[in-house]
Amino acid sequence: MFAGLVIGAAGWPAAAESYPIAVLRTLDKVTARVGTIEAPVGKAVVFGSLDVLVRTCDRRPPEEPPESAAFLEIEEHLPGEPPALVFRGWMFASSPAVSAMDHPVYDIWVLDCVSTSSSAAGN
Repeated sequence: MFAGLVIGAAGWPAAAESYPIAVLRTLDKVTARVGTIEAPVGKAVVFGSLDVLVRTCDRRPPEEPPESAAFLEIEEHLPGEPPALVFRGWMFASSPAVSAMDHPVYDIWVLDCVSTSSSAAGN
């Protein structure tokens, strides 16, 4: 009976781990510039007229199929107008079209979740 419990428990998927930094790909559709932003969880990052706030960034452990996902809140700040929420929800690195931000000028999608900034590491 004990062996059955061990085998059954081993078949469960491992829980995703939280990471402090979300790596996001950005696209400015007007200039066709593609970039990468490292957004710390809980701290707003500015991209054009958008404020991007990552609430959480999770990545599956290596023994599971690869997947990074982040919960984002994105507001647009235009002069003379109150901030407008343009996206709130989960974005998945493996399937960016499943939950995409719909904006006429900018695209943002999740690439990965990391524990340290590449700029802090000197890369």
